[in-house]
Amino acid sequence: MFVTSKLPEVKTTIFTIMSALAKKHQAINLSQGFPDFSPHPKLIEAATKAMLSGQNQYAPMQGLMNLREIIAQKTQELYNVYYNPEKEITVTAGATQAIFTAIMAFIRPQDEVIMIEPVYDSYLPAVRLCGGMVKFCQMNPDDFSINWKDMSKLISNKTKAIIINSPHNPTGSTLKEKDLQELQKLVQGTDIVVISDEVYEHIIFDGEPHQSVALYPELAQRSIIVSSFGKTYHTTGWKVGYVLAPENLMVEFQKVHQYNVFSVNIASQAAFAEILKDKDLYLSLGQFYQEKRNYFRNLLQGSRFELKPVSGAYFQLASYQKISEEKDTDFAIYLTEKVGVAPIPLSPFYSKQQDFKLLRFCFAKENETLEKAAAKLMKV
Repeated sequence: MFVTSKLPEVKTTIFTIMSALAKKHQAINLSQGFPDFSPHPKLIEAATKAMLSGQNQYAPMQGLMNLREIIAQKTQELYNVYYNPEKEITVTAGATQAIFTAIMAFIRPQDEVIMIEPVYDSYLPAVRLCGGMVKFCQMNPDDFSINWKDMSKLISNKTKAIIINSPHNPTGSTLKEKDLQELQKLVQGTDIVVISDEVYEHIIFDGEPHQSVALYPELAQRSIIVSSFGKTYHTTGWKVGYVLAPENLMVEFQKVHQYNVFSVNIASQAAFAEILKDKDLYLSLGQFYQEKRNYFRNLLQGSRFELKPVSGAYFQLASYQKISEEKDTDFAIYLTEKVGVAPIPLSPFYSKQQDFKLLRFCFAKENETLEKAAAKLMKV
């Protein structure tokens, strides 16, 4: 039987490849972005309580109302904007499903979508499945800033969406107020939808505020905001997130969502509704990971790696230009097989596989794990 692939260029993701390689060679896995420590005991307790109390069947399509209500309250307190929990909030099966659903809801064949690269790997295949066309705006590889003049040149009458991601995976950079103001100017008076991937919204460092599109009225009225409980509560395997959007956009989003997953694990939703009441847990997350960032960077002081600035998320970029001329994919394999530490190479996040001799290390790990990894990397 002959099958014509809808995604002929898509291969196994770099995350799967490097994690499998780490397992095969018993290397310390700093590649895939997940913590190696447990979530808060109160969260496990709340999920268990929900299951034991009978919350084991379908949740409402939009998500549990008490969870949506507390999300609305949290959003208003953080960004001074109100999203109606009945009509403007949907609980999703993680952020990737939310992004996929948003793209499927708004992109038609030949529509153009602008992405900022290096770009998280799930965005592009989703657009191609819709028959959409992608244009890339490349960040400055020195400081990962965005040239908004370059972005403006990409916009045409076919542009349907712009996807942004801050704090940014894989670079650890963040959008600043001036960036959101520039984006707001670009989309003013257009029908462009902004899909804003804000899953690391609480993991931002050095006293900087998170610049959510919710803070900017012109952006908020045209934006799908994607958030993740997995990143906030160390539960990436639970796959629960949520979307904020004005009602006219949310209506279209839910049309796809109801046939994509319909509803999300109800016990997990009940647990998140309970733990969100403890505001200190998410408000202190930035400081928690800032200490992880600083600890990992200090451990690598004096190494031959050049560490790039990190202003958000839980990834450290490191240049190995002083160590090797190998391709980043080859050097990542070398570190995994011979040194015993698995990173992620950056070139797979570029449409043309540009190689800037950069690797991404995840520091969302126990200090002991970081110490063992750093000890190995210091010998390179």
